[in-house]
Amino acid sequence: MGVLSGIRVLEFEAIGPGPFGAMLLADMGADVLRVDRPLPPEDLGIRMAGKRIDISGRGRRSVTIDLKQPASAGVLLELVERADVVIEGFRPGTMERLGLGPDEALERNPKLVYGRMTGWGQTGPLAARAGHDLNYIALSGVLSGIGRANGAPVPPLNLVGDYGGGGMLLALGVVAALLNVARGGKGQVVDAAMTEGAAQLGAIIWGLLASGNWTEARGANLLDGGAPWYDSYRTRDGHYMAVGAVEARFYAELLDKLGLAGAQLPKQHDRAGWPVLREAFAAAFASRTRDEWCTAFADSDACVAPVLKFSEAPAHPHHRARGSFVEVEGVVQPAPAPRFSATPSEIRGPKPQRGEGGSSALREWGFDDRAIDCMKAQGLGFVA
Repeated sequence: MGVLSGIRVLEFEAIGPGPFGAMLLADMGADVLRVDRPLPPEDLGIRMAGKRIDISGRGRRSVTIDLKQPASAGVLLELVERADVVIEGFRPGTMERLGLGPDEALERNPKLVYGRMTGWGQTGPLAARAGHDLNYIALSGVLSGIGRANGAPVPPLNLVGDYGGGGMLLALGVVAALLNVARGGKGQVVDAAMTEGAAQLGAIIWGLLASGNWTEARGANLLDGGAPWYDSYRTRDGHYMAVGAVEARFYAELLDKLGLAGAQLPKQHDRAGWPVLREAFAAAFASRTRDEWCTAFADSDACVAPVLKFSEAPAHPHHRARGSFVEVEGVVQPAPAPRFSATPSEIRGPKPQRGEGGSSALREWGFDDRAIDCMKAQGLGFVA
């Protein structure tokens, strides 16, 4: 039984951060029922070969309901009455036009936590504009600090906006609002915007900037690859080792393991000498393979680790020892995190097909067979 066991979440189909936030809640034991369209969206702008495997859709059941049908609002409000949480990721105003906005929902269920996931937020000049992760983190200021010196900013996959600044922020807000309800408070809206979440992830940088310890030139700072002792280096076999030897004692151990302890090198924090240090480190790492360096640093506190590929990471001995990755129906994926000592999280199956598990979920949520048959007769969708 997960820490959120007994919590019912009504999730409206979306892509990116909303499903990721719902996945986190599902892993922790929440009963997540996703409202899918009867047919998949026609244009997600993604061209993929073969079957798309959506790990962030794991752990819930699905009911298909056509939101364009006039009768759908009534059925969905009945689901809202039975839910503890609603998660939606439409543009601002969409749920209101469907008759499913926060006012209607909270009137039917005053203790409801209504989670809204967008890029720009529910208000402001850009609220109605389209966008994606890269646009949101660009406006937040964070993207400007990611990339090599004298080069363009580099997209950090879609992890800073969609997931770190989006889905995780949403999940935290939902859990905090649920705690408030459990303490006797009222239900409320959680407005999670990826621009603001990404900005929060950059809090340390604003502090460094304010204190004069950060220059806005990319690749010239401690954490952006500017410092030679906080970067990645190519090995003889074309792989990379990541170095994070920030503290003096760890830096000294780095020099020792690289065979540079007695060399005449600039001091660690002598910025004018950083190019010399980088050249020395690059030459040292290029002299051995990645596996040889892993052996050399195996029992070291020099803060050096191999840069593993996605396909390699699950097989690392540390991950194997902790069970950090699991396999669900043949698909290797990250295990639930964080870990709870008394109420462990678990994955309750892969992403459902449209409508899969819908009938059983509706029965558990208080709908009888007659009500379910009525939904089907109204042409709202299909539930299996």
